[in-house]
Amino acid sequence: MDVPYYVTESSQVHRCNGKIYDRNEDGDLDITSNTNQVTELYLRKQTSYSENRIYPYVALKDLRPDLIDKARKLAVNQRPGHPWAGMSEMELLKSAQLFQRDYQSGKEGFTLAAILLLGDDNVILSVLPHHRTDALLRRENIDRYDDRDDIRTNMIESYDRLMAFVAKHLPDKFFLEKDQRISLRDHIFREVAANMLIHREFLNPYPAKFIIETSRLFAENSNKPHGHGLIDPANFSPFPKNPVMALFFKEIGRADELGSGVRKLFKYCRHYSDGGVPELLEGDVFKCIVPLTPQVTPQVTPQDERVQRILDFCQIPRTREEIQAFINVKDREHFRKKFLQPLLKQGFLKPTIPEKPTSSKQKYYSTKEKK
Repeated sequence: MDVPYYVTESSQVHRCNGKIYDRNEDGDLDITSNTNQVTELYLRKQTSYSENRIYPYVALKDLRPDLIDKARKLAVNQRPGHPWAGMSEMELLKSAQLFQRDYQSGKEGFTLAAILLLGDDNVILSVLPHHRTDALLRRENIDRYDDRDDIRTNMIESYDRLMAFVAKHLPDKFFLEKDQRISLRDHIFREVAANMLIHREFLNPYPAKFIIETSRLFAENSNKPHGHGLIDPANFSPFPKNPVMALFFKEIGRADELGSGVRKLFKYCRHYSDGGVPELLEGDVFKCIVPLTPQVTPQVTPQDERVQRILDFCQIPRTREEIQAFINVKDREHFRKKFLQPLLKQGFLKPTIPEKPTSSKQKYYSTKEKK
C-alpha cells in the first residue's frame, strides 16, 4: 500500500519521490518530463511572494491604528510632504500595497505583509503561530544565554526591540565621517536587524535568531534563496525577497535601497570590527556573521582599596547583593563589569556553585589567604 504524501503550499519548487507535480483545480499533475512546464513553474514561483497572500476575513480593526499613525509620522520625518501625511488609514494601506486584489482568484483583502507590519499580536500569531525572533546574549553562559528577548510581535516593534538589545549589549565606537560623528553600531546593526525581519520566508517555521557572542554577532532566518554561498558585495545582484515589506521599511527609514545596505554593512564593519568583514551566506537559511572586537575585561589588583575590602569581606562566602551593598555600589551592571567579572576572571574570587553561574543561590569567596 502506498503511503500518501502531503506537501504544503510553498514559494519553492519541491520534488516528491523524485517527481515534480503542478497543482491545479483538476488535481496534481506529474510534469517532471515536461521541460517547458517545469520552467514555467519555476518562473511562476519566482514571481510569487508569500507576503502578498490575502486574508479576506482580516479587517481594519485587526490592525493597530497606533502603528499606522507611527508609520505615517516616521515617513513624514524621512521626507517632509510625504504623500502618506494627508491620507486616511485605508488610503495609506492601499498606497503601501498592504490591501490588494488577486486578479487570478478575485480575492481581495489585507495581505500577510499588512498583518506582520501593523497587525495586533493575537492576529499575527493566529495567522503564523510559529512567528518568532529570538535575541540572545551568549558570553558567559554559552550553553543557554546571559540575556534574552523572545520577540513575537509586529515588524516595527520587533525592529525597535532588536536595536534596543544591541544598544544594551554592544558598545558604540567614536567615529567621524566628513567631520560629523555617526553611530557605527546603528549603521551596521540596523541593516542586520532589518534584513533579518523583512527578507525572511515567513511561511517557513524556522525561527529567526539574533545572537551576540564574545567575538561575533550571528543572525539567521529562513530564506527563499536565489543562489547559494557567500555574497560578494563587489559582485552581486540583489533580489527582492519581500518587496512590499522592504519598500515599507524604506519609506519609514528602517532600511536602505535594495543592495546599498549590504555595501554600507561592509564599509562600516571594517571600522567597527578593527578591519574585520561580515559574512553573508545565501541559502535556505540566510546567515549573517558580524565580527566583534572582543570585550576587554578591565584588570584589577588586590592593592585597589575597594578590591581589598571585597577580598577581606569574602573570606566568608557572600552573595552579589551583599558584596555590592558592602562597597556601596548601587548599579548592578557597573558592579558586575567593574568588580565581579574581573575578580572572577583573574581568580581572586571563586563561585560556590561553579556549574550554575547564574544560580539565585550563588555566592563568592576570596582566594586570598587569611592573615
